[in-house]
Amino acid sequence: MRRKTQIVLAITFMVTAMVCSLSYVYLSEILRQRVAYAQDTANYLGDQLAHIADTETPDFTSTHVDTSNPAKLRLAIAEYFGTNLDLNAMMESAVGDWPMIQDAAILDGDGKAILHSTPSLIGKTIPNRPDFSIVQGAKFRRQLRLIYNPPIVYDVSKPLLFDGKPFGSIRLGVSTVFLKSELTARLRQAVTFSGIAILLSLLLAAGLSHIALGPLEQISRRLDNVTAGEADLVTEEEAGRDEYGLVTLKIAHLGRQMRDAREIFSALKDNVDQIMGNLQDGLMLFTRDSRVVLVSASVERFLGRPRRELLGRTVKEIFTRDSSLGALVLDGFQLRRPVGQREVESSSTKRVQVSLDFIQEKGSPIGALLTLRDAESVRQIQDEIEISRQMSASGRTTRGVAHEVKNPINAIVLHLQLLQSKLQQIDPDTRRHMDIIGNEIHRLDRVVQILVDFTRPRDLHFEEIDLRRLLEDVIMLATPDTEQHGVTVKRRLGAEPLGVKVDVDVMKQAILNVIINGMQAMPQGGTLTISARREGDSVITEIRDQGVGIPHELQEKIFELYFTTRKGGSGIGLAQTYQALQWHYGSIDFETVEGQGTTFRLRLPVTEMRAEANGRDDRAVAPGLTVPKA
Repeated sequence: MRRKTQIVLAITFMVTAMVCSLSYVYLSEILRQRVAYAQDTANYLGDQLAHIADTETPDFTSTHVDTSNPAKLRLAIAEYFGTNLDLNAMMESAVGDWPMIQDAAILDGDGKAILHSTPSLIGKTIPNRPDFSIVQGAKFRRQLRLIYNPPIVYDVSKPLLFDGKPFGSIRLGVSTVFLKSELTARLRQAVTFSGIAILLSLLLAAGLSHIALGPLEQISRRLDNVTAGEADLVTEEEAGRDEYGLVTLKIAHLGRQMRDAREIFSALKDNVDQIMGNLQDGLMLFTRDSRVVLVSASVERFLGRPRRELLGRTVKEIFTRDSSLGALVLDGFQLRRPVGQREVESSSTKRVQVSLDFIQEKGSPIGALLTLRDAESVRQIQDEIEISRQMSASGRTTRGVAHEVKNPINAIVLHLQLLQSKLQQIDPDTRRHMDIIGNEIHRLDRVVQILVDFTRPRDLHFEEIDLRRLLEDVIMLATPDTEQHGVTVKRRLGAEPLGVKVDVDVMKQAILNVIINGMQAMPQGGTLTISARREGDSVITEIRDQGVGIPHELQEKIFELYFTTRKGGSGIGLAQTYQALQWHYGSIDFETVEGQGTTFRLRLPVTEMRAEANGRDDRAVAPGLTVPKA
């Protein structure tokens, strides 16, 4: 119920209660007065009748009436009262002039009517009726019940004396009909007055509540605007100088602060959501009472539950002791003891690295941070770092060796040419040996040149391109060789554009190396499947062959420089591809099953992510790359 309605009802109720109370007092006073008036009137008329009877009674000592005989004396008095004109006139006047008097009678000691306002009752015994003092002495509500019950006549009696001795009584009947009719008229007036007063109170309450609560409605609208982030500017002149004006100014000031805080919070929330969405590690932030308030997207992979189901839940509602991960986390929260880097098995049978840290402020715990990492991914990253380190060390060594070897080779070639020019006649065997020496020197020079090209810095020219078009170009380049080796190429490139930002020539060479590697893995022919898709913020290219697979003991070496399993292979192709993916902030990995084939997976960032991550000119310096012919 609205506050305005409550105030209107409260004021109306108070006015109604006050009117009802005043009406109660008014009616009770009216009734008391009318009852008292009826009693006083009846007493007055009774006194008048008694006075007339007493003063008008003759002296019977000088008459023939035997005054010593009480019976004859009573009979003589009764006959006199019946013929007395003053008494009869007084009785008729009492009944006719006073509406509340129903009847009047003078009774003898036996209760027989000597004189009665109703002539037919003269000489008859008049039964006793309730005394009017019952009505006069009752409380207000009982008086109402007595009056509004079926009509009844009450008696007001006065004793009648003769010579100072009781002779009979004077009775006046007071009817409740007159009291009821007069009280009903007053009651109608009171009800009418009460209705008018209550109606006026409603109007008055509505007006007062509008005047009192009108500013509150404006304040409520301003609060709604503040809640919606639309705080209005209010000056002191617009607000006024009363209490409502001061509150309005404070609300406007609070609204500006909330709007600024909302903007800051929104920006922070967007940044946090973006960070949490891109994190590979699973992060869960708990409050003091162990409820989750922040969850990264990667947690879904570890727990198999969406983020919206985790937010707001306690640690006991999320984890159970059925798994090693759940038992470790629950024990840490129960004992309030941090958990160092531990590797356990999650409910999905994945190996997970777990760490739990409790956050404190001024020595008091305020929350906890749970970190989950894929143990296999961590090991893979460590392997990639180790490969990069080895390649970097190998590159430094290669550059030094190439520089040292290049000079002797040039000297040998020069002296070989001088020796050939000095020999005028050379027998066939000697020339054949010299030609072999020359060819081997040139072949050694090409190997050294390849090493120099592999480690030499070069410029990369990035451009935005649809990866599907780049793959089509590479497939076209490899088609002659694949047809010659009996290899069928299948494409699964999809209909959605796959935007990447790469050096087109370098990336063509990198992908071509993998295609040639897969083709050479199927000497008897087969199917080479090339697919591409978008996965989150990355574009995944998969090249799958149907070769013999890579033996387990050789899997850790395939990206090493000069490592090859084929006779006559250079061992540079996959190392170049690995290097090219690193230049483009990507990665390459593979899955292989011996006897069934190998799938190489090349991962590149999408264009938008690459642009945000780079934030610099599209030119970068990287070592040179030369793709050997198949």
